[in-house]
Amino acid sequence: MLAMGFRQLRIALLERGLAGLDHLARDHDAAMPVHLRTGLSGEDAAFFYLRRKGHTIVARRWSAGNIPGDVDLITWQGSLLCFIEVKTRTAHDMTPAEAAVDRHKQLTLRRLARAYIRQLPQAEPPQVRFDVVSVYQVPGKEREIVHFENAFGWTDGRD
Repeated sequence: MLAMGFRQLRIALLERGLAGLDHLARDHDAAMPVHLRTGLSGEDAAFFYLRRKGHTIVARRWSAGNIPGDVDLITWQGSLLCFIEVKTRTAHDMTPAEAAVDRHKQLTLRRLARAYIRQLPQAEPPQVRFDVVSVYQVPGKEREIVHFENAFGWTDGRD
């Protein structure tokens, strides 16, 4: 139990340290559009949230090079390989953040997942899950993170 508490404390300290360093670095990069800074901040929040849940993060913003797009986070949760799309919003609108992961984005993530799996050294492909993490960073409110495990599968019924 003490080891688990130490692990959580270590993750919290890393998160705070990274947030401080990011704040310093991003203050100097005023040329970056606000929506990109918001997205990066949400990805950082999702990264630490998943670490606290026991995920092992193996890639951030992974791209195949020959396939357009990227995967925000790729993690292992035990023997399960998770491809995670992060959506960050600064307001609770009528449409939730996770709704932005439409059919086209799902198709892109599936293609990228296949490319990632092909590069693994294992003979048999691992079990895979596609998740969406919505991060709400509403000014004046505490950050809210909603994790949708198994948000979609390899097919959408139309494939």
